[in-house]
Amino acid sequence: MSEVAEPFTSCPAREIDLGRASLADPLIQAHPFEFYWALRHRDPVHYDERLGMWLVSRYEDVVAVLRDPETFSDKLGYEAQYASGYFEEFKAILEREGGGFFPDAIKSDPPYHTRVRKLLEKAFTAHRVRSLEPGITRVIVELIEAMAERAARGEAVDGVREFAIPLTIRVICEQLGIAHYNAEKISRWSEAVTAQIGRMQDREQMIENARQICELQHFLIAEIRDRQQHPKEDMISDLVHAVTEDGSRLTFEETVSLVRALIIAGNDTTATALGNLLFVLANQPELAARLAANAADDRFLTRFVEELLRYLPPVHGLAKMTTRETELGGARLPKHAHVLVLYASANDDETHFRCPRRFDLERENLGTHVAFGVGIHRCVGAPLARLEIKLATRELVSRLADFKLLVEPGEIRFKPTVATHTMESLPITFRRRAA
Repeated sequence: MSEVAEPFTSCPAREIDLGRASLADPLIQAHPFEFYWALRHRDPVHYDERLGMWLVSRYEDVVAVLRDPETFSDKLGYEAQYASGYFEEFKAILEREGGGFFPDAIKSDPPYHTRVRKLLEKAFTAHRVRSLEPGITRVIVELIEAMAERAARGEAVDGVREFAIPLTIRVICEQLGIAHYNAEKISRWSEAVTAQIGRMQDREQMIENARQICELQHFLIAEIRDRQQHPKEDMISDLVHAVTEDGSRLTFEETVSLVRALIIAGNDTTATALGNLLFVLANQPELAARLAANAADDRFLTRFVEELLRYLPPVHGLAKMTTRETELGGARLPKHAHVLVLYASANDDETHFRCPRRFDLERENLGTHVAFGVGIHRCVGAPLARLEIKLATRELVSRLADFKLLVEPGEIRFKPTVATHTMESLPITFRRRAA
């Protein structure tokens, strides 16, 4: 068995007082696993007063929620979370300055969701995703070489800003057919959209983020209008000219919503996963050495990717809302209870995953992690994300060695959000492997 100790800690902090502690606390958000442990063991469906949400922490309860979209509405939970506390003002800004307010079509409930989902799935078929491998590999190698040259000059490298973010932005923009873009703006726009479900912004931040989203929407509307007149071989054209099973087409509002979802989800959470990949390589040298020795073994790399996603999932919590009174994990939830489904806690549940805070490549039930969700809302872009992580792993360990952090793990700063677990930056060093 291959087991490597968890770098983020994890002796359960039995002194955590759930009556006082809250996931709204940025320190808990940055280092949440002890809090998750306390939730699972003491109050698995816990009402967090500061968030105003029920936290669902055990694996079995998380899966139960995700498999019951009739009782736990994605649409209602998302709408209650979005721009929480400032929604009407946020909506007015987008209507006035951003070309319109376009509800997130993919965050809907059946039967409407079923129609939209089928259209998106066509963009992520196994064959189409496999065909992307040469292009993604080219982008990865270019970024690695640029980092390696800087490291060779003795310069510090930021694995998040110089590798993870530019990689995912370039890949999704190529797939969407966006030839001219500013990567820094797309990164900023992505952060603004993610902040709307992160539950941590104040009014001033909401207003600034809303204006960033206005810029994003004008950018995408121009691309969509272009494809209406000049179709291309890209995802935007696919959506603009798609015909649904009933013979209808997507509305303009639906198209803007889905393209916006693709550009954000296609880079933000995958970039978080790639940052986690670099963190693991820098903190677990024995594992990095095993990866280098098995870089040509596709099965080995596939198992590594799945364990990475279980062990450090990029998404930590997404919202649902009950449509009726119901019981879950021993708790009685009223109708319209706002629920936060803790994917990361489910992946850390020791009743389902043996020694969860160990990185175990021989884990028998590895494929049961919930990093991409379960059921009808399972992440539609999961095949592309998996491919990007696997190819990045292969090229990083084949071309570079001796990954090291330039700061202590506890000094790493995370974005303030309950939705994802995203590092602000990751200063690292490494050396180029001998040819």
